[in-house]
Amino acid sequence: MTHPPLTKEQLAQFERDGYVLVENLLDKEETDLLLKIAKADQGIQKGATARKDARGNYTRLTLRNELYDDMYSAIVRSPRIVDRMEQLLGGEVYHYHHKMMLKEPRVGGAWEWHQDYGYWYNNGCLFPYMASCLIAVDRATKENGCLQVIRGSHLMGRVDHVTLEGGQTSADPERVEKALERMELVYCEMAPGAGLFFHGNLLHRSDMNASDYSRWSLICCYNAARNDPYKVHHHPNYSYLEKWPDSKIKEIGQREWAEMQAATT
Repeated sequence: MTHPPLTKEQLAQFERDGYVLVENLLDKEETDLLLKIAKADQGIQKGATARKDARGNYTRLTLRNELYDDMYSAIVRSPRIVDRMEQLLGGEVYHYHHKMMLKEPRVGGAWEWHQDYGYWYNNGCLFPYMASCLIAVDRATKENGCLQVIRGSHLMGRVDHVTLEGGQTSADPERVEKALERMELVYCEMAPGAGLFFHGNLLHRSDMNASDYSRWSLICCYNAARNDPYKVHHHPNYSYLEKWPDSKIKEIGQREWAEMQAATT
């Protein structure tokens, strides 16, 4: 599979809408490996933190600031993602963090409307030269709580955020309400392996998982090298991101899966 750069049309869409969907970012074998490894990864399960939504339901996530010799890191370092991020953000990027979202059947809670830069602004990042790539590990549908975005809302700039009961941080509800009156709400239904590149100021949320199927996703977050935070925070300051060949994803994934299987026999 070849992974061409984003086209002029895709770059224009990102500038206009705040996001662009790339189908088959991971192929079927890569996606299957990622799903099997993530489901069997005790570190993912033990390291997960729970976030309560406004209705009291919990969604779990595992966040990592470091890169290792594992499949997650091979994906983060992949040129098929990093090169496109550098197109979108206009220059060198580095790994800000990555996280696995674990939205389980029937119990996975909602995420309130927010901007990622609404959080990251407080980490000392002066500019919103930041973006994420959400990779669907399971199929994402309306029923299992797929990502929702407000098309073009990144052009509003950073919106003030407030902490809700339960601990989630939400964009100013009044501004969100007015944004929804003027801009389109889009449900980002995605096939396994698809990748959604979205701007740090794009307003997004998700409903609880009301289906019988899980919705796991890997989110790789990047910051522009020229946007090095002015203070030390829990996410890293700039460091050079070494790109690994795309072939490393399967190579490391197959090795990890074989090691996991051997450990259980």
